[in-house]
Amino acid sequence: MKITQLMEHHGIKTNPFSQEDASTDHVFADHCVNGVHHPGWDKIYGHPDHPSTSVVFGEKGSGKTALRMQMRNELRAHNRTTPLERSFIIEYDDFNPFLDNFRERMLGRNRQPEKMLKKWRLWDHMDAILVIGVTKMVDRVLNYKSETDPAVAISEEQLTNLTRNEKRDLLLLAAFYDRSFEESPLRRWLALRRKLKYNNIGSWKLLAAGILGTAVVLGVAFWQQLFTNYFWWVVIALLLVWSPQLWKLMRLAWNSWDVARQIRVIDRLPNSLRKILGHFPSQELIGQPIPSRNRSDDRYELLAKFQSVLKTLGFNHIVVLMDRVDEPHLINGSAERMKDLVWPMFDNKFLKHPGFGFKMLLPADMAPYLQKQGRDFYERSRLDKQNLILSLAWSGQALYDMTNDRLKACSEDPSNPVVIPKLFDESVSKDMLIDTFGKLRVPRHLFKFLHRLMLDHCSKYTDDDPNWQIGRETIQTTLALYSRDLEAFDRGAGTL
Repeated sequence: MKITQLMEHHGIKTNPFSQEDASTDHVFADHCVNGVHHPGWDKIYGHPDHPSTSVVFGEKGSGKTALRMQMRNELRAHNRTTPLERSFIIEYDDFNPFLDNFRERMLGRNRQPEKMLKKWRLWDHMDAILVIGVTKMVDRVLNYKSETDPAVAISEEQLTNLTRNEKRDLLLLAAFYDRSFEESPLRRWLALRRKLKYNNIGSWKLLAAGILGTAVVLGVAFWQQLFTNYFWWVVIALLLVWSPQLWKLMRLAWNSWDVARQIRVIDRLPNSLRKILGHFPSQELIGQPIPSRNRSDDRYELLAKFQSVLKTLGFNHIVVLMDRVDEPHLINGSAERMKDLVWPMFDNKFLKHPGFGFKMLLPADMAPYLQKQGRDFYERSRLDKQNLILSLAWSGQALYDMTNDRLKACSEDPSNPVVIPKLFDESVSKDMLIDTFGKLRVPRHLFKFLHRLMLDHCSKYTDDDPNWQIGRETIQTTLALYSRDLEAFDRGAGTL
């Protein structure tokens, strides 16, 4: 007997339990992303008009990625209904590019993951978040992807509302943090400058003065025939004429090298950055924050500029969705390495930055480290203010309801959906199913178990003599085998 026969008999058009990862789960994406929520959803998501920080610890398969996808969709839906008070969404979930670039800056033994991650600081997180946010904003301003969704798009009318200082701030952020592989940084920055209609004639003043001064000096030298007896005086005059431009280039080169050295999460070439900064009028760079030191102060100023530009463009808030901390190849599932990466973010000033909401979806392996921290850590992080959830737990009842929702989504007749009791015979009560589901704890284990349960049931019968209801004995046998395999896997994972 085949599993497809069992599903066809019950009116199920597709297997609701075949996928284990929310990012590739078509049933979740198409039918359940907006309707099936964890019981702690309200505390985690909060209210989009007043975004707050949430720190959630959950074991593998508990639904952290599903939560991230749901929050992203809910925020986009809210953006469509309130176009003047949108939230700018930054999905901070791919750490590999940042960690790889960071590692390239290390030397010798410091390149080892354990030592490298201990050198990761709060401003590295701030740089990474700005890279994601600024790159996304520049893409939307240039509209390279022909974005029309009102939840995320930036219109021409909104761009005209930017003041000259805000245009400068956007261009300055792009100079430091825009990271795109579609074209060279200088060409992309020049395209952005033209799009914003930012007048930078002032950046050519020193060059024009040098050319004019050179023409005057050479003209006088030829007229007075000074090259024979006063050649070195002519050379000194030319050097004096060009000294302001040379000083500007040297200062820009030094600043560019400092920035490229201090922004450790991306590979910013100093020469390219120098050319970009050279297109700003010198007086407009005076006093501007530059991320050229090992400190967070400049990054906070740049975050404020980023927020100011976004507010004019219709984004009143920024929501950072942090997920998949255990997946980078340099982390490799190590709880110690995850702690070294994430712990610098536990700073109350950062997590409570006005206009920001951080949704930190972290593996449960990190939670025990909280108990080992001292008083200084808790005073700095103020986790009592961060909507802390130490366990993303699911009750048997919640998993039962989720199973029914998935079956309804996969039913051929939505007006008469399949419910979970129809798959089992009379010996299996609702209480037994809830108790069994509760032992599995998280959705991923539940889906694996139900898929295995249907396979075990179908393997007992032939196509000529099918049985359409799963019995009590099959549930108990499959649960025992699955629990044993799960324990063996956990022991093996703990020794890695």
